[in-house]
Amino acid sequence: MNGQALLTELEGLAQKLEVEVVYDHFGGDSASAGGLCKVRGRWRVMVERHASPAEKASVIARSLGDFDLEQHYVSPAVRQLIERRR
Repeated sequence: MNGQALLTELEGLAQKLEVEVVYDHFGGDSASAGGLCKVRGRWRVMVERHASPAEKASVIARSLGDFDLEQHYVSPAVRQLIERRR
């Protein structure tokens, strides 16, 4: 599965988990491509919009690893990515 396909599936999974995925430019010299945060009681994954699809997928996978995924279908490729990022 390519980076864009992984990214698309991860975005759909985030939506099912009621986690908003926000793409923005962070600016500065930050080496981070993003991460999970809670804003006004709602979970968000902030992702650097200029990151590659693979980097974006990695940030979302790492963030979703904190959630209970048992009630949702997750393809083997995405499940493996999430497990590697935990």
